[in-house]
Amino acid sequence: MEERLPVQENLRSQAQDAYRLNQIRTASREQLLLLTYDIGIRACGAAERAMEQSDVEGVNEELKRAQLVLRELMVTLRPELAGEVGPSLMALYDFMHGQLVAANVDKDREKVATVRQMLEELRSTWQEAIAKLQAEQVDKNEKEPQPQVQGKPGGFNFAG
Repeated sequence: MEERLPVQENLRSQAQDAYRLNQIRTASREQLLLLTYDIGIRACGAAERAMEQSDVEGVNEELKRAQLVLRELMVTLRPELAGEVGPSLMALYDFMHGQLVAANVDKDREKVATVRQMLEELRSTWQEAIAKLQAEQVDKNEKEPQPQVQGKPGGFNFAG
C-alpha cells in the first residue's frame, strides 16, 4: 500500500499539470494575467509555510518562483498601453522583486507576507477592471444595431 501512494501522488500531480497547461493554452490575455498573479501569490504562501517549517530549500525554490512571476509581469508590462500607470506599476513590481530577494537572503517572513498581500490586492484590482471592461463591451454590443437583411432581423437564412 505504501508503494502505491507515491504513484497516486504522481498521477494526481500529472493531472493537475495537464489541467494547468490546458488552462494556460486556452486563456485570454486577461486570464493569463490573473493566472500569473495566482502563481505568485501561491509561491509566496508556500514560501511562508516553508519558513514556518524551517525548510530552507523550499523557501528558496518558492521565492525564486515568485521572483520569476514578478519578472514576467515586468517584461510583459506594455508601457504604451499602460499610460501614466505604467511607470508606477513597473516601480511597484521592482520593489516587490527586491523585497523577495531580501526575504530570501534574510529568511524574512514579513517581507514575503507583504509582497503576497500586495499581489493579492493588485490581482483583485485587475480582476475588477477586467470585469468592468467586459461589462462595458457587452453593453456596447447590445446597443449596436443588428444587421438587417432584406428588411428582416439579422441572422442566418438556412432556407437558402
